[in-house]
Amino acid sequence: MEFLIIILFIVSLPIFIFFIFPRQPSSHIGFKSYPIVGSIPGLVKNRHRFLDWTVETLSRCPTQTAVFRRPGNQQFVMTANPANVEFMLKTKFDSFPKGERFISFLEDFLGRGIFNSDGEMWWKQRKTASYEFSTRSLRDFVMTNVTVEINTRLVPVLAAAATAGKPIDLQDILERFAFDNICKLAFNVDAACLGDDGAHGVQFMRAFETAATIISKRFQSVVSYSWKIKKKLDIGSEKVLRESIVTVHKFADDIVRHRTDDQARSSNTNEDLLSRFINIEEMSSPELLRDIVISFILAGRDTTSSALSWFFWLLSKHPEVEDKIRQELNSIRARTGKRVGEVYGFEELKLMNYLHAAITESLRLYPPVPVDTMSSVEDNVLPDGTFVGKAWGISYNAYAMGRMESIWGKGCDRFDPERWIDETNGGFRGENPYKFPVFHAGPRMCLGKEMAYIQMKSIVAAVLDRFVVEVRVKERPEILLSMTLRMKGGLFAKIHERT
Repeated sequence: MEFLIIILFIVSLPIFIFFIFPRQPSSHIGFKSYPIVGSIPGLVKNRHRFLDWTVETLSRCPTQTAVFRRPGNQQFVMTANPANVEFMLKTKFDSFPKGERFISFLEDFLGRGIFNSDGEMWWKQRKTASYEFSTRSLRDFVMTNVTVEINTRLVPVLAAAATAGKPIDLQDILERFAFDNICKLAFNVDAACLGDDGAHGVQFMRAFETAATIISKRFQSVVSYSWKIKKKLDIGSEKVLRESIVTVHKFADDIVRHRTDDQARSSNTNEDLLSRFINIEEMSSPELLRDIVISFILAGRDTTSSALSWFFWLLSKHPEVEDKIRQELNSIRARTGKRVGEVYGFEELKLMNYLHAAITESLRLYPPVPVDTMSSVEDNVLPDGTFVGKAWGISYNAYAMGRMESIWGKGCDRFDPERWIDETNGGFRGENPYKFPVFHAGPRMCLGKEMAYIQMKSIVAAVLDRFVVEVRVKERPEILLSMTLRMKGGLFAKIHERT
């Protein structure tokens, strides 16, 4: 009891001092900072609307960069400035690793997988994955797999929902589909979350979501060591996290064991990504393979399902965009002889410039990974003049960058796929990745970018060809800030067969 009182006193002292000795904040630009407690009061007040708060704060700053001051000497910098992003992710890449603090926050969940490692460990995984993602055989495997999953799982589920006439949670459907898809693609495992026999997979999915949500809250802790105390005492959210991670690890360990056994019994070459890692001796430890499995699931399930959930919500608010996408699909079918109901091949997907633009515009406004965090291994000065001290944390805010008038001009918060269309030839026009860092940039650029677009365009085209998606709620869903940008409470919609 005495120990708990001491902990409570340490945690509440800064807030107590703040309210007993109120003073004017040091600055009205950026994150307001107060004596002793720094910028903590603003975080406490705005934690429920963290992303919108950061947009408001960074947009008021002359260079869209602000320092979040914490008690002590280690501060935190957040930026929405493309020049700073390029400096961090490319120019001074080695100066801004993930860092031990960031890695320690996520290590219980992600281990030392590619998204939670630095140096030699990261480089080896990156090198292996980079080679495999560049192969034609993997792209063909992606196309085959997504075609089968759409025809045998997604379309039947949506058709059944249309017949029943009852609303479904589209976010949940997309997460289940993406989970089945990445399990087949990455591990050659049929999780069947959209089937009748997917209870085991669904249990894992729920545990995965719980773990991702809780562990992401560590970054928003008012007192940075509070989660460590709860973990040590095995209480509250940290106890739930531990229990969820047990389920996640068991599922991943089973996948690794079965795949390793299959490799030992068969001389055939398997196309899935995990088999390719197993064949590399320095990557074949069970613990590292488990971390790789979890990283693949995070990358393949959470990101695409998040992107498509926000895309379908935006589409419900902009029927004129949906009409243009359907016109493009009709035109492609007329040119290629495709019938309604046939899944489009890779060459047809390449012709979908407007759909590509619409998905990209949705990603600009609702990036699946809204904030990415690193640390500084030495004193640095960013291109805009902001000082970043050694051991400070630093992040770029992709969510805020999509809403900066300094980057996208007036109407930056408007959903407008035309901004990605080349007026001279009607093709898709890409952007500087440091202005649009949704797929990261520099040496850590997302390797699965092409694969993600293949899956997203295939799904949207298949759905819009056959169904009308009637989203029930037009106002923006409440953001659930997990490892990715999810919708709190889901995205409920009625499905109608298109006539």
